[in-house]
Amino acid sequence: MVTIIETASVFPNPSRLTIQTIEIATQTTAIRCLDWDRERFDIEFGLRNGTTYNSFLIQGEKTALVDTSHRKFEQLYLELLTGLIEPIKIDYLIISHTEPDHSGLVKDILQLAPNITVVGAKVAIQFLENMVHQPFKSIIVKNGDRLDLGNGHELEFISAPNLHWPDTIFTYDHKTGILYTCDVFGMHYCDDHTFDENLSLVEEDFQYYYDCLMGPNSRSVLAALKRIEKLEISTVATGHGPLLQNYISEWLERYQTWSLEQTKTESFVALFYTEDYGYSENIARYIAHGITRTGVVVELVPLNNTEPQEIRELVSQASGLVIGMPPQSAIVAQTALSTVLAAAHHKQAIGLFESGGGEDEPVYPLRNKFQEIGLTEAFPPILIKETPTRATEQLCNEAGTDIGLWLNRDRTIKQIKSINTDLEKALGRISTGLYIITAKKAEIQSAMFASWVTQASVNPLGVAIAVAKERAIESFMHIGDRFVLNVLEEDNYQGYMKHFLKRFPPGGDRFAGVKIYPAANGSPILADALAYMECEITSRMDCGDHWVIYSTVQTGRVAKINALTAVHHRKVGNHY
Repeated sequence: MVTIIETASVFPNPSRLTIQTIEIATQTTAIRCLDWDRERFDIEFGLRNGTTYNSFLIQGEKTALVDTSHRKFEQLYLELLTGLIEPIKIDYLIISHTEPDHSGLVKDILQLAPNITVVGAKVAIQFLENMVHQPFKSIIVKNGDRLDLGNGHELEFISAPNLHWPDTIFTYDHKTGILYTCDVFGMHYCDDHTFDENLSLVEEDFQYYYDCLMGPNSRSVLAALKRIEKLEISTVATGHGPLLQNYISEWLERYQTWSLEQTKTESFVALFYTEDYGYSENIARYIAHGITRTGVVVELVPLNNTEPQEIRELVSQASGLVIGMPPQSAIVAQTALSTVLAAAHHKQAIGLFESGGGEDEPVYPLRNKFQEIGLTEAFPPILIKETPTRATEQLCNEAGTDIGLWLNRDRTIKQIKSINTDLEKALGRISTGLYIITAKKAEIQSAMFASWVTQASVNPLGVAIAVAKERAIESFMHIGDRFVLNVLEEDNYQGYMKHFLKRFPPGGDRFAGVKIYPAANGSPILADALAYMECEITSRMDCGDHWVIYSTVQTGRVAKINALTAVHHRKVGNHY
């Protein structure tokens, strides 16, 4: 039986909040807090499909609560929980990790159940002590430790650090076969269905979430997958989105495949940030997302929670370094920064960003030190003087893409020079038109020079566009997004081609000096385009190094009825 309660939010920017309970196995209840309108607070909310915060109650001879919820659900969650069980009867509170959206109500639970024992990784317990500022009973668990609740509910803990917090653990119930994974295998997708009933409906959200949060730590993903490979899993109880039950092997195989693909590359970037300081982690993830779009692996490393020897090894092996400025007063982080400087070498690329925490290490003196060592600056220092906006996110994405492309430069040149096969020469004889794709989200605009464009359907009218995964506009090209396809004229395309093919700095204005006016969907229309079409994306297909974007055409107009479209002729098919 499913119970649903609904309320309006009392938080700023109110959203529709509901809460759902359902028995998912013997003596096991899921408590799902549904935030229908949650658009984003981090990069992983880019698809704007809301989210859920999932918590679980296991009632054997003793009772365990696995995770809590976001603070915005305080009243709803606590009222429902106390209706299910007297909080004083809960013996254990298992903390999968201490991110606030899952641990936001820990202090409330401690007040309602002062004798409860908190179970978590060593780092998680330390973090909680600093969060709740009150004494509490605790058990520190490591990989392989077990906790017997009675009635067959023997819980086994699996260490899964850096997914995507350093204190992450999984919990496996040997009676029910449920694996509680918190963020791992999750997605930001909100609907009333408790389980993954329709794979195709949520697979884009599943991959987007992986790309944003798990992909930057693909090596840690593979380590965690190895630790759970012998478990007989009936359900993956995630912390966000639907629980996975119908397509478990498919979901796990995708994590395995994506992570193996990322680790095949020889190049990787060590990206250092400071936990719980300013906007350091958010900025780090924005940059990491841009890097991973180029196929380069990222290792996210907390400066204030990583051993010097591990930092030294990572820096010595990395092809690129990105560093967020730590607080000047943090001795541990400062020591870690000194370790990075000592291990860096002249063959590496470097990028720096401010954390916006109020007492950042000055960025320019540190930049000078790396330049003295001989490192190549992949992007100018990113300065954070106010709360990050979507423009900040786009800037950081593009900065990450820049360092990834720099690391891939030799491979790209080698590919362009490889023109010996008849197949590549034959493929190059496919001719296409020349176009500019323009898009806008909120206050951010982007554009891309494109030639791989074709009509794809008549009913409905539709077009297909191939977009390289590392292109800045890729983040504007998801299902439901809208854009304008500007058609270039045969006798008037050179100026647009020269402008839009030039290298823009991260966050650079692609429309500076270009005459534009807004389309009905908000995207820019080029004033001198031969024609334009307003489009809405309805599907995407993963094609290796490109996405093929299918879009329906909503409206359009031709400026010069007798003019011809500019055509692009190539001789080889291994580059544009």
